[in-house]
Amino acid sequence: MTPPRAPVVTVIVPGYDVAEFAPEALDSLRAQSLEDWTAVLVDDGSTDGTGTIFDDAAAEDPRFRVVHHRSQNGLSAARNTGIDLVQTPFVAFLDADDRYTPRALELLVGAVTESGSDVAVGAYVRLRPDAVGGYTAGEVQPWVTAATDPARRGATLEDHPDVSGNIVAWSKVSRLSLWKRTGLRFPVGKAYEDQIVAQEMYTQARAFDVIPDVVVEWRERADGSSITQRKDGLPVLRDYLEALAGGIAVLDAAGHARAAASRVRLILAMDLPPLVELGRAHPDPAYRAALGDFVRSLAARSPSPVTPPVADALAW
Repeated sequence: MTPPRAPVVTVIVPGYDVAEFAPEALDSLRAQSLEDWTAVLVDDGSTDGTGTIFDDAAAEDPRFRVVHHRSQNGLSAARNTGIDLVQTPFVAFLDADDRYTPRALELLVGAVTESGSDVAVGAYVRLRPDAVGGYTAGEVQPWVTAATDPARRGATLEDHPDVSGNIVAWSKVSRLSLWKRTGLRFPVGKAYEDQIVAQEMYTQARAFDVIPDVVVEWRERADGSSITQRKDGLPVLRDYLEALAGGIAVLDAAGHARAAASRVRLILAMDLPPLVELGRAHPDPAYRAALGDFVRSLAARSPSPVTPPVADALAW
């Protein structure tokens, strides 16, 4: 009997109260065309059956390892717990309410193995609720295409500044040596923790690869319970704007002006219009004030006039 090959990539799967979705995430790992993976499943103090689902998976497949937090510490803390346990050359992230496409790890690990780059970045799509109570994958959005198409090997931010628009942790595979060399960690206690970490990865990587293939289907929950779906709350908005500004600051500090300009354009075009619509009727004037301050800061950096509806927030 041929002994199993040593894993080449560790997938960190954090989850809090996602028992409804976690089986799909784990099934998408089991279905990977690249089988030489291991996974750290981090139950972040769940109060539902998430921890049991993780334990059952580990009992059935030795590639899974489970860590239980006694209480909820947040997504960043859960990811950091996983990072501390990685012993493979490569690391990846998959949130427990999302799912990989079947060749995700093969394509991402294959890219960085072939090129020698520190990071590989793939495309992703949203899983949206459908009319029959399930979820349907959408199309690749233009900003995702701009970041990941066409395929590139050994790129830098100077070559490809628009990659800065891919700010999620779970569309990437990276070398563990990058994390060790730079001391990268996810900021604990903050929502939208991916934003700054992604820019730090791009600025500190020796090179990165991009692939146009969809590697992750990202769930937009029907009940709106995901943190990223609650931007009408002032604390969430503040975390969001802080993360957007922080990501740009990382690019500025590293001297990547074109990448920072790309982020400003994308935030003005994509992130801010729905926030301004929320702000119009928001009962808390502090919400509009925070948004107005942020819009003015970006408008000062934009070479073109800010257009409606975002321009309306300049007076808030």
